Amino acid sequence: MGESTDPIPLMPLEPAMPAPTLPGRVKVEADSHGVWDALGAALMAFALDAVARRGEFHLALSGGSTPFPFYMMLMTDPRYRAMPWAHTHLWIVDERCVSVDHEKSNWRQIHEIFAEHSGIPEGQMHPIDATLPNACERYEASLRAELAGAAQGRLDFALLGMGDNGHTASLFPQTPVLDERERWVAPCDGPSVTPPPRITMTYPLLNGARMVAVLVVGAGKAAMIRQIATGGDDLHTLPIKGIHPESGNLAWFLDRAAASQ
Repeated sequence: MGESTDPIPLMPLEPAMPAPTLPGRVKVEADSHGVWDALGAALMAFALDAVARRGEFHLALSGGSTPFPFYMMLMTDPRYRAMPWAHTHLWIVDERCVSVDHEKSNWRQIHEIFAEHSGIPEGQMHPIDATLPNACERYEASLRAELAGAAQGRLDFALLGMGDNGHTASLFPQTPVLDERERWVAPCDGPSVTPPPRITMTYPLLNGARMVAVLVVGAGKAAMIRQIATGGDDLHTLPIKGIHPESGNLAWFLDRAAASQ
């Protein structure tokens, strides 16, 4: 008996998820692993280009639980061995007002991942010492000094997250820092701020970056993504809406769950 010539039934392809209407480019992947892959490819391409053009790469990272699996992937996945860590300056987007070795310190967690495994020279890793009374002024002075040369006064790549209330970095709803237009680094405190008080990069610095990437995963963020895409709220209500890079390089990296509404 001859073999059947009937076509082999294939599993139906899952339909592509429509991207929410958000400012900038929107990349929707099936799950968090796909999001990390897409973000990692974008980050490495941008880093290599920055080093080729200017000899250095200035990267600002956010804390919180969402990006840490991505950071670990950068350290362990052989696809990212070409990352130019030796030419990278690592900055922190925001910090809680605690010591750098405190369990709630964003820098402590980032330093534990990158310091021993990336090869970034220690002098190119820039924590915020948030316990000092002039912490904001000191960090801004460091940023201005390091960015004054080849970087042309701009961060290359800033990775942001987004809270359930629409905050990003430590720019929280209805706080005075949202109206800051001169300083690059400022304090943030108030009723909407999850304690302790924070120090944060401001809109002038973040919107001056060559690339801003917003990483959002999980069904818990879907309602907020929908509100950003469809509502008329301003940046005082949803601070993420104040992120508008001057160069236009804004990209959202979402999983299906976050884009589901």
